[in-house]
Amino acid sequence: MADNEEKKTVQKEEQQEEVEASPDVHFEPVVKLEAVEVKTFEEDENVLFKMRAKLFRYDKQLKEWKERGTGDVKFLEHKENKKIRLLMRRDKTHKVCANHFVTSEMSLSPNVGSDRSWVWNVLADVSDGEAKAETLAIRFANSDNANQFKEKFEEVQKINIELGKKENDEKKEEEKKE
Repeated sequence: MADNEEKKTVQKEEQQEEVEASPDVHFEPVVKLEAVEVKTFEEDENVLFKMRAKLFRYDKQLKEWKERGTGDVKFLEHKENKKIRLLMRRDKTHKVCANHFVTSEMSLSPNVGSDRSWVWNVLADVSDGEAKAETLAIRFANSDNANQFKEKFEEVQKINIELGKKENDEKKEEEKKE
């Protein structure tokens, strides 16, 4: 009987402690942080195409494909000079894993054994900060997405080739005037 009374008093004390605990606890921050505006340098560009994909680069020394990252691949058109570049950022970190202009030297070829991926060579990919030649492969969720990418890639390539011809013609005209 004494044990039952002790249990009841312990239970009453626990109930009182639970009632006393306040859920409205507020802590003032030690350091105040201000919002920082991050520039991606995409502000001066229009998005022509955007699709989720996984990017790989070929390591010539090890003779194997290395994963560059998963994210949205975009074709971005500059608002002033109208040149179009391919840009891809990793999902969570937003680190650039592909950044280059689509030029006439590039040609998409199907990756061996897959109908949903493409391979191409880049003369100057600046995703790591400095321009260097890379062999890149991109894989999509399905073959329809891969075909949409190829169509847009070829369309963008034609636009950039036409822009390049216009620039060359303008330079030649300026040289003739001098």
